[in-house]
Amino acid sequence: MSHKFEVSAAPRTVQGKSASRCLRRDGKVPAILYGAGQAPVSLQIEHNHLMLQSDHEAFYSTILTLKVAGSADQQVIIKDMQRHPVRPVILHADFLRVSDTQKLVLRVPVHFIHEDTCPAVKSGGGTIIRYLSDVELTCLPKDLPEYVTVDMNTVALGQTLHLGDLNLPEGVQVYSISRGGDPQLPVVHIQAPKIVEEAPAAAAAKGKGKAAAKPAAKK
Repeated sequence: MSHKFEVSAAPRTVQGKSASRCLRRDGKVPAILYGAGQAPVSLQIEHNHLMLQSDHEAFYSTILTLKVAGSADQQVIIKDMQRHPVRPVILHADFLRVSDTQKLVLRVPVHFIHEDTCPAVKSGGGTIIRYLSDVELTCLPKDLPEYVTVDMNTVALGQTLHLGDLNLPEGVQVYSISRGGDPQLPVVHIQAPKIVEEAPAAAAAKGKGKAAAKPAAKK
């Protein structure tokens, strides 16, 4: 399912740390919009509105519609969001304008599906070991997937799935690979069950113990 998000904002004319603190006390989040060769614009967003949107995983890997009062709607992505280290409070948000003709770089989540029916686990007794939960992709905005799917039914016992093995939509690349990075970095592995074998000395000692415990034969 493709999610659509609209973020409503208003221009912010007063700058500085003191002004930002006042905004936060009034239930608003200071934000900035930049990119696409245009001048940065300072914004303010209702905190509860932004918090509700940001609770969705797809919010961070989807093209958002930014609706700024008095301006035309703009297509953006969230580039950074600063949160309070203890309290559930958003302190600041950065939005990047999106151009239809320029590739973007964005991290999207990896969804591992069919883990409960995976033959290597269900029948083979294997254990799934995940090495990452998201992956950085590069593509045009129109090609951006909301997430990357890994079907665990296709991974065999003892097999490792690598970055270069990911099934990506046409026009989408793993960013590190597009820059000459290693396609063999692991994504997920199904570890075979360990078989514990007795050491020869321990097995021999165990056998002697059984022989000593055996009653002597009657004459």
